[in-house]
Amino acid sequence: MSTQNVTIKAYEEKISAQLQQAKAQLGELEARAKGKMAQGEIDAINHLKAKHQEIEKKRQELKTVGDAKVEQVKAEIDAHVTKLKSSLAELATRLKEAHQKAS
Repeated sequence: MSTQNVTIKAYEEKISAQLQQAKAQLGELEARAKGKMAQGEIDAINHLKAKHQEIEKKRQELKTVGDAKVEQVKAEIDAHVTKLKSSLAELATRLKEAHQKAS
């Protein structure tokens, strides 16, 4: 296995772990908010699920992309993961605040 392949494999595993964490967090937010959500929160969760799927597709794309594009695809994935994490944190805060107001 070439050094490039080992690097890509390690990167894929890192992104996969981050996506698993994001998926678990999304599931937790959705479960916690069920029945109490406004349409805005439902839309936000569905949007984040779609973003998660897009990142997963990009991660799969790494297996078929040529060496010249690997760094570009990795940069795109990193940017999307960062935005996803930020959006998850923002949604969690919004739901927590809404829950506190309702209590």
